[in-house]
Amino acid sequence: MPLLAPFAAEGRFFKGNLHTHSTASDAVRDPEQVCALYREAGYDFLALTDHFLPKYGFPITDTRPFRTNAFTTILGAEVHAPKTELGEIWHILSVGLPLDFPPTTAAETGPELAARCAAAGAFVAIAHPAWYGLTVADAESIACADAVEVYNHTSAVAEDRGDGWGLLDALLARGHRLSACATDDAHFKWNDYFGGWVMVKAASLAPEALVAALKAGHYYSSQGPEIHAIAVTETEVRVQCSAADAVSLLGRGSVGQAVFGSGMTEVTLPLAILKASPYGRVVVIDAAGKRAWSNPFWRDDR
Repeated sequence: MPLLAPFAAEGRFFKGNLHTHSTASDAVRDPEQVCALYREAGYDFLALTDHFLPKYGFPITDTRPFRTNAFTTILGAEVHAPKTELGEIWHILSVGLPLDFPPTTAAETGPELAARCAAAGAFVAIAHPAWYGLTVADAESIACADAVEVYNHTSAVAEDRGDGWGLLDALLARGHRLSACATDDAHFKWNDYFGGWVMVKAASLAPEALVAALKAGHYYSSQGPEIHAIAVTETEVRVQCSAADAVSLLGRGSVGQAVFGSGMTEVTLPLAILKASPYGRVVVIDAAGKRAWSNPFWRDDR
C-alpha cells in the first residue's frame, strides 16, 4: 500500500518548534535559556524567530552556539510589514534565513517581504491567522507561502484564537497547495510552550536538511498524538497512529467522516468519502482531546 509523504520519505522524524521568541524581541527568556528549555524537553530542533522590527534592531537571533550533536537550531524571524485588509502589520514566519538578511525597508509590503524571505531560502508560513483576522485575500497575496499555522499555542491559551484551519481549508478549496504547521509562538510570560510542534522527516538533523523537508511538506503537526503512517490506495486511506479515540478523513467544505473508538492504533477509511474533493487530510484525536494533523494530500498527486 503506497505511503504518503512524509512517511515514504527517507530519514527519520525529528521533533521541533518553528515559532519562538526571546529577550532579543519581546519574550522574557534569553536565547540560551530558550534553547536549553526545548533541548531538555526532548526536542530535536528549535527555530528562534524573534520579531524582525526596528525597535528590536531587526534581529536574526544567532542560536548556533547552542547546538549540540543531538539538538540543532534553525535561524529565522517573524517578519513584519504593512498591511493586511484590516490595516494591521503582517506577521510572517520565516524559518531558514541568513544572519545577514537585510532589514525591512520603509516602502516594503508584507507580500514583498515574504517573497524576499522565500528568495533567501526560508520556509514561509502565514502566522496565527485567526489571532489578527487575516482574510483569504490576505493569504492569497502571500504567493510564496509554504504553509499556514493551523495551531498557534500562545494564541490558543491566551485569547482562544489559535486555530488556522478555517483559513487553510478555504485556501485549499481554491487550489492553493499549502502545508499545515503547529507552533508554540512562546513568549514565556505564561504557560505558552510545549503545546504544538512539527515532526519533520529528514535525512539528517542538519538545519538545511530540515528546511528542505519542511518546504517539501515532509512533516506532520501535533499536540501529542503520533501518526506512524498514512497509506492511500484507489479505494481507501489507512492510518496508523498512537492510541486514538477518533480519526477523521476530511476534504473540501463539509466533506469528511470520522471513526470513533477507544485506543485505536489503525483505522481504514474509504477514499470515496472525499467524493469530488481534490484533497484530503487526516486528523487524529486522543483520549485527552489532543490532536495530530497530517498535511493535505492531493488526489492527482498519488
